[in-house]
Amino acid sequence: MGSRYKGSKKEIQALNAYIKLIRSAESMNSKINLLLADFGFTESQFGVLDALMHLGPLKQKELGKKILKSGGNITMVINNLEKQELVNRKRGEKDKRHFMIHLTKRGRKRFVEVLPQVVILINKHFEILDSAEQKELERLSKIIGLQVRK
Repeated sequence: MGSRYKGSKKEIQALNAYIKLIRSAESMNSKINLLLADFGFTESQFGVLDALMHLGPLKQKELGKKILKSGGNITMVINNLEKQELVNRKRGEKDKRHFMIHLTKRGRKRFVEVLPQVVILINKHFEILDSAEQKELERLSKIIGLQVRK
């Protein structure tokens, strides 16, 4: 379904492309979120574990930026992960005002258990595109993402 916006041809085309992009992403996200919920995670919680797994310990503010969450939201996410003993806070060695968020052994284990299931689901949804189409989607998404950051 296209937009009924009465603008220029260029505006309508951009709006329709945006609508299709968002609907596609939200459709996949909803399926991934259902899977994550089966494992007891929210998207934000899994995003924190992913960032810590691949980047190592980070300051809370850095984590929020990485997973695109506000300061208040990231605090709640980390509190909940800490209650499950999946992450812990350690006071910064150089600057005692900051806490570094660390992945615990339990957090690492849970992430490693869940990630393959998420990858299987993502792969299932991307199988409709051949390798060249997936690379083109990556390329176009990066262009749009970099433009939005300006």
